Amino acid sequence: MSATDPSSPPPKSKEGPETSTKQSGESWLDRFKSLIHFGSSGSIRTDLEEVLAEDEGGKTEFSPAERTMLQNILALKERRIGDLMVPRADIVAVQQDISLGELFKIFANAGHSRLVVYDDTLDDPTGLIHIRDVVAYATKRAAIAPDANAQRENPLPAGIDPQAVDLSERLSSMKIVRRLLFVPPSMPAIDLLVKMQTSRTHLALVIDEYGGTDGIVSMEDIVEQIVGEIEDEHDEATASIISQPDGSFVADARTSLEEATEIIGSEFVINEETEEIDTLGGLLVTIAGRVPVRGEILRGPGPFEIEVLDADPRRVKRLRIYRRLPSRELRRRRPEEEGLSSSSSDSTTQSVPSPDKPVR
Repeated sequence: MSATDPSSPPPKSKEGPETSTKQSGESWLDRFKSLIHFGSSGSIRTDLEEVLAEDEGGKTEFSPAERTMLQNILALKERRIGDLMVPRADIVAVQQDISLGELFKIFANAGHSRLVVYDDTLDDPTGLIHIRDVVAYATKRAAIAPDANAQRENPLPAGIDPQAVDLSERLSSMKIVRRLLFVPPSMPAIDLLVKMQTSRTHLALVIDEYGGTDGIVSMEDIVEQIVGEIEDEHDEATASIISQPDGSFVADARTSLEEATEIIGSEFVINEETEEIDTLGGLLVTIAGRVPVRGEILRGPGPFEIEVLDADPRRVKRLRIYRRLPSRELRRRRPEEEGLSSSSSDSTTQSVPSPDKPVR
C-alpha cells in the first residue's frame, strides 16, 4: 500500500496524554516564572515580595485581599512570639484550687474558651483548662440514669439534675487540666504555628530567660498576623483610640504607636529614642521612667500632653492625649527664646519643668 494512499490510516500523533499534560504543566510554570520575573534576583521569595509591592494596578491578577495575605505570610518569617504575645498583665488565669462555681464565673466574664491554670503564682503554671471540659464534667455529674429519671414523680428535663453538681469542688480534683506549651519569646511565629498543629494545643505560655511567665499566645494570635483581626460575636466593637469633641483622644494603653500616629496626625512624632516601643502604654513608661499613676500628666511627643486616666501598680490602662495650651507652651520657653534679656524677665516667669517629671 502506497504511503500516499488516501485509504491509509493517518499516522499516530507522537503527543500522547502525558506529553499534553507536560506541555500544560510547562505552560503554567512559564506563566508563574514570568509573573514573578523568575531569575531576576535568584530568589523566588525576593521576586514575589517585589512583585507584590509593585502590584498596585492588579497586573498579577491578585486581589487586594490576596496581596495583603501573601505579604503577611512572607513577613511571618520575621515575626517572633515576643512581637505578638499578650503581655503577662493581660493574662486571665485561675488558681488550680479554684472552686467549680468560681470557675464558671471567670469563664463567663473572661470571654475566653481556654484559661491558664497555675499553682502559687503565674510563674508556676500547671496547664490549661477548656470550657468544654468544664461543661462536660458538670454535665456528667448532673446526669441521672434514664430509668431513675423515669421513676421520678416529676422527671427532670434531659435527665439533668443541677443540684447534683457540687459547685464547691476544686479544679485540682477534677482531673481535667490539659497540657500547655512553653515557648521562648524569640521563637519564630511560624514555628509555633506548626508546633501547635502537631501537638493539637492552641495555647502557649511565653517564658522569659529566668523561667518566669512573660506572656501568652494563642493560635488565633498567629493566624491574625496573616488574615487580620478576627472578631467573634462576643468581641465588643470598640475602637482602641477615639477622637473627642474637644479635640483630644481617649485611647487604650495597648494601642500601637503606628495606629496612634495615623489617627492623631503627623505631629505626634516618635523620636529615635522611642522607636523600639510598640504601644502608648510603653511610651508613657519610658517617658516617666516608671509606671505612671492615675491622674498624672506627662509631656508627650510633639505639642501633646498625655493624661493617665486609669492605671494600676503594674501598667497603664487608659489615657487621654491632647494639645498643650499656648499659655503652657509660653511658660516653658526660656527668656532668651522670647528675645528677652534675663534682666527684663519679671517674677511671673516660671521655671522650665523637667521633661521626665509629670506636668500637671
